[in-house]
Amino acid sequence: MKKFGEITKKQWIKAAIYLILYILFLVWVKSWMGIIVIPFIIDACTTRIIKWDWWKSLKNKTLYQIMGWIDAIVFALVAVYFVNLYLFQNYAIPSSSLEKSLLIGDHLYVSKVAYGPRKPMTPLTMPLTQNQFPGGSKSYFEKPQWPYERIKGFGQIKQNEIVVFNYPAGDTLVTNPEYSSADYYSMIVYPIGKSKCKEVNLDSLTTLEQRRVYDFYYKIGRQFVEQNEQLFGKIITRPVDRRENYVKRCVGLPGQTLEINDGIIYIDGVASKQPDAVQTNYIVTLERPIPESLREKMHLSYDDLKAKDNKPGRYLIPLTQEAKDLLASQTGIASEIEHYECSIAESEWLYPQNMNTHWTLDDYGPIWIPAKGASVELTIENLPLYERVIKVYEGNDLKVERDGTILINGEKAHSYTFRMDYYWMMGDNRQNSADSRYWGFVPEDHIVGRPVFIWLSLDKDKKWGQKGKIRWNRLFRAVKNYN
Repeated sequence: MKKFGEITKKQWIKAAIYLILYILFLVWVKSWMGIIVIPFIIDACTTRIIKWDWWKSLKNKTLYQIMGWIDAIVFALVAVYFVNLYLFQNYAIPSSSLEKSLLIGDHLYVSKVAYGPRKPMTPLTMPLTQNQFPGGSKSYFEKPQWPYERIKGFGQIKQNEIVVFNYPAGDTLVTNPEYSSADYYSMIVYPIGKSKCKEVNLDSLTTLEQRRVYDFYYKIGRQFVEQNEQLFGKIITRPVDRRENYVKRCVGLPGQTLEINDGIIYIDGVASKQPDAVQTNYIVTLERPIPESLREKMHLSYDDLKAKDNKPGRYLIPLTQEAKDLLASQTGIASEIEHYECSIAESEWLYPQNMNTHWTLDDYGPIWIPAKGASVELTIENLPLYERVIKVYEGNDLKVERDGTILINGEKAHSYTFRMDYYWMMGDNRQNSADSRYWGFVPEDHIVGRPVFIWLSLDKDKKWGQKGKIRWNRLFRAVKNYN
């Protein structure tokens, strides 16, 4: 412990700088409980009443070295925790849904301050993990759970910006790795439930009767998953900020009406500008394999080359307009390039899963995107569009009586006023993207941040040491948004 007369001017200046920075941080996050830390900051810089580095007096050299490493690791983990929470974090592109705007293997610098970081919702979590340790064990404690609150950022989400967010349908999943990445609702429960039931012509039923059929599909599907734990694993849930991170393009903002006609997005009746790198699927008949140099020039991975109908030479390939024209210009490679049309059958379990819409990936909507403070008239016909928002995202008790009466928190409801803003997210690889067309709206409390630039890009089809493994031309490239 030092006496005040022994404290140097340099130490007082250091303490003052740390205090100013810390107080500015408290003003920014509006968390005045943090004032209790101020005496500890002053002590660490000046008086040293607390023996912060007590281990440095150890005579045992081995123990001294161990404690030195522990001290450094703990400091690094705490620093990473706060940096990832309030400033930025890394995100690696795992799938082709945003190709060719972003490629599999791109590592992104994601700014938390772009839209304002969220205050911790599940605060007791291990830094550098999202929800699991390597090996699969949970890396966070579910309690305490703090309410959603966002700190003021530099701006708001703009039309067609690329956004990182927590996967909305990731609230429920199964633990078997074979199924853990599958959407619990659209890929597991509803399809299984329907497969266990007698075929029903939904078009011949009233809306209320259709709802009962879908409720039965869900019930039967969930029961089957619960009774077959050896196949699916356990059913688990995750809090909002511990759900997997996804990255998509925000094509619809709160209060807008979105519709997709023949693959073109319309916002409030006006066709939205397509990104330059937008992709759609084509059925390509190849006379010979695509040369490696041409494949790389077209930015096609081996996973993009999928055999169609098990017919030799026929492939289902996602192509940009530029890549399609390039392939068509090559002599003796592709004899036919035909645009692929999505069918109603393959689009059966689009959002909402409990509504008989006949929508497809290419022809979807119209659908109004909820805005904070706006109200919508509720009917048994449009309830499936907003049911998940009302029940899951905004925490209300919603029930439908046998006669079709809608009850919210025990009271008859003819309308609902939303408490949060919502967004519609889609991938640029339009027919190969699991996006809002499958799981609906993204609530504002799920928003993580905005990708700013690519700091590393690795080609998964190449081995370490092989030329082209690191895509040098993509390093420190800004993430392209368009207006």
